[in-house]
Amino acid sequence: MNNVEPGLDGKGLRIAIVWSRFNEDLVRELVTACDKQLVELGVASADIDVVSVPGALEIPLALQALALERRGFAGRRYDALVALGAVIRGETYHFEIVANESARGIIDVQLETGIPIANGVLTTDTEEQARDRVAVKGAEAGRVAVEMANTLKAVAG
Repeated sequence: MNNVEPGLDGKGLRIAIVWSRFNEDLVRELVTACDKQLVELGVASADIDVVSVPGALEIPLALQALALERRGFAGRRYDALVALGAVIRGETYHFEIVANESARGIIDVQLETGIPIANGVLTTDTEEQARDRVAVKGAEAGRVAVEMANTLKAVAG
């Protein structure tokens, strides 16, 4: 039996983060935690690009543009992408639409382009729940991006 165990070495990887400015104070904390984790895993700061969009529904389109660009933003091709945002339940059905459709869009871009995308878009009932999760979820998204980039490289040979 052959096992693919790519590990969490981020050295030489190029990663782009797309983040939503809606609930900006929370999402900036996600971005900070993700960036910190990527650097701790060996991704060079110069190899991390960050793009902001107005809201969670705009994240998939920006991800698609980055994934399809042959040379990537700033002349780079990315090994993985990260989606960060915070969708907090309100009093209307809009929460379900934004949460479900942004997640579906992220998955669609990943499957259509073959570029791994770590989904760090929080979907919570309250702002307090989101605050409790930002540091953990941001770091987790960074780890997932590195692991999946390495996994796909190992599988592709």
